[in-house]
Amino acid sequence: MRKPIIAGNWKMFKTPGEAAALVNELKPLVKNAQAEVVVCPPFVDLTVVIEEVQGSNIIVGAQNMHWEEEGAFTGEISANMLKDLGVDYVIIG
Repeated sequence: MRKPIIAGNWKMFKTPGEAAALVNELKPLVKNAQAEVVVCPPFVDLTVVIEEVQGSNIIVGAQNMHWEEEGAFTGEISANMLKDLGVDYVIIG
């Protein structure tokens, strides 16, 4: 049976500094979670959140992704870009 997933979409909240503080507060609270814990911060916070969750059971997801691998798509982010950052989940829809 697949493990349940609990994901939080942070929408357009938290600066990188605030995101780091929040995820560090979250780590001990979900340490023994019986579900996959996924946080989906804004794009500008992804790198800092990925760094802060190292060694924890928190998984980082993105809030959006463009279907093309690359191209002239201003402001869009591809799956390859997200994967290279260390993102494992994406909210789509």
